Amino acid sequence: MAYGRGAAAACVIEDVSLEIAHGEFIAVVGPSGCGKSSLMKLISGLHPPLAGAFSIEGRPVSGPLKSVGMAFQNSSLLPWRSALDNVLLPLEIVQPFRSDFRKDRKKHARRAEELLGSVGLAGFTHKFPWELSGGMQQRASICRALIHEPEILMLDEPFGALDAFTREELWCTLRDIQAARKVTVMLVTHDLREAVFLADTVYVMSNRPGRILRRCEVNIARPRDLDVTYTQPFQDIVHELRALIGGRH
Repeated sequence: MAYGRGAAAACVIEDVSLEIAHGEFIAVVGPSGCGKSSLMKLISGLHPPLAGAFSIEGRPVSGPLKSVGMAFQNSSLLPWRSALDNVLLPLEIVQPFRSDFRKDRKKHARRAEELLGSVGLAGFTHKFPWELSGGMQQRASICRALIHEPEILMLDEPFGALDAFTREELWCTLRDIQAARKVTVMLVTHDLREAVFLADTVYVMSNRPGRILRRCEVNIARPRDLDVTYTQPFQDIVHELRALIGGRH
């Protein structure tokens, strides 16, 4: 799988096939530059492939998918919009919501307020991004990715810029959102503890061109709390993943 133009085109992914069940939480890990983020952008339709093909549920991906919600390491909240208005933004853009957004704004605003409340931002709906901490901004960003009720939530290093305490706090927030909404989640991360804590299945990618080295099922009972990260079974999975990524492939 390659993308780009002319001489700048790069083969970033090779012979990758993923089967993700409805409601499953998968994580993709691997060395820097292996194509993890590129894989996500290709699947979501944000980058068209120069070679190769992608299909979801048997249908080829030819452009940005409306059924996907995305959040990135940078929350990318618009600084001139409140948290509430940032969350509502996709409904102003994505059909079929866009056509009737003005008419249905109060209904959508109530749902956005419920979403923000579910992640601990009930009292911050009218605050601007610069009035929110980094963790609060990421919570709002995840709510924005969920507001149009996507089938798949794609997260590209969403907690990478946060301190360790806030990061673990947001692991629990994401765990609870996924459990309540049964949304399918694909998480790209460098944090192996994060991957094992959150995911049902972890895929390990090789150096570029990225291939899937291992599909690792996380057989740790749910619901998981942070204490599980100190247990031997959890540590064993993390060490296995680290050994795979640290080896030469």
